[in-house]
Amino acid sequence: MQNKATLEEFLRRTEKPNCEYLDGVLHPRAMPTTAHGRMQWILLLMLNKLGLEALPEVAVRVTPTRYLVPDIVADRQLESPYPTTAVLLCVEILSPEDRVGAMLAKCEEYHAWGVPVCWVIDPVKHVAWEYRADGEPLRIDGGGHLRAGEIAVAVSDIFGQFRA
Repeated sequence: MQNKATLEEFLRRTEKPNCEYLDGVLHPRAMPTTAHGRMQWILLLMLNKLGLEALPEVAVRVTPTRYLVPDIVADRQLESPYPTTAVLLCVEILSPEDRVGAMLAKCEEYHAWGVPVCWVIDPVKHVAWEYRADGEPLRIDGGGHLRAGEIAVAVSDIFGQFRA
């Protein structure tokens, strides 16, 4: 059963869990776990220390009828109340029921909006993917770096601070 809503209803929505709005239909997001929350916190701290404004779970308008909610959105300065122009980076952190392929497809929507780089992080398997708009998803293991513009984050630093 589809849960339909007008755009105005979606933008006034206060119930949890959060959902995304895709062409008049509400799509619930996966329920975050403790591992998901810890990973989100680590990445938020790292990105903010690197000079980006990074925030969790801010709705972004990728088209006039599609609003997605990345786990982290980051740019030099974020537009309020929600970004309507492309940002530097969107990050998706996998929850147990999430699939990498579905997250990479979501990254393609961010790319179509104009986001140059997306990261997908798996806190359980300790692996990450960097997906650039002009290329294919690249799996980055412990010895590599995730990059977005002039920023770089060592995957070993991310997972070195992480405990499941």
